[in-house]
Amino acid sequence: MFKFTVNHIAISVKDVVKSIEFYQEVFQLKEIKNTASNSKTRWLVFNDNRQLHLIPKPNEVVKINKAVHFAISTINIQEFISHLIALEIGYSDWLGTVKKDYVRNDGIIQVYFQDPNGYWIEVNNDVR
Repeated sequence: MFKFTVNHIAISVKDVVKSIEFYQEVFQLKEIKNTASNSKTRWLVFNDNRQLHLIPKPNEVVKINKAVHFAISTINIQEFISHLIALEIGYSDWLGTVKKDYVRNDGIIQVYFQDPNGYWIEVNNDVR
């Protein structure tokens, strides 16, 4: 049987500079060198060494809905929600209720918000 781990998430972005600034400000991600090519794609890294690749595609149309999202976990979910509020980034629960978190049946708290390109991001406290 194969074993897999997540290596990176790649998303198309309209403005790579604006996206880099957003992800660094919201998640304090560090930019690392794009070792794959000399393209304008920029790489960021999470604390667990998983990467986020931001691929500039200013003329592409990407269909976005909340079901297409990625999730990031933190043990300090309430502190992170306060961070979003301080940054004036709107958030909601899964149903779209503004400024509301959601507690799943298993007790996990989650919030959703969008990056500058409209991608949905879930942040939860599922750190198991």
